[in-house]
Amino acid sequence: MKTPMKLAVGLGILTICTPIGMLAKGTAWGEWASTELSARLGFVPDGMRRLESLWQGKMSGYAMPGWESSGKAFLGYLISAVVGLALVALISLVIGKILTAGRKDASS
Repeated sequence: MKTPMKLAVGLGILTICTPIGMLAKGTAWGEWASTELSARLGFVPDGMRRLESLWQGKMSGYAMPGWESSGKAFLGYLISAVVGLALVALISLVIGKILTAGRKDASS
């Protein structure tokens, strides 16, 4: 099996496994807000406190805006996961094309 096909199969498996995250209790490791981190560690690093309000994700909390309290929360979770996966795949593909284009030019 060629590498791009292996990547596609792997991403497909990850996509299918996405709903497993709904079974987990608590938060994902490392995705803590400063309040959660303070409760866990007893302090918040200065850099995190300074920079945490710099960026607010469009689908923060793995939810579609406005769907958090409705019956659509699970669907919003799946959509945000698929969108994130698609963005990572697209960015990886673009970077891969850029890197391999540089090699082809050098070998010619």
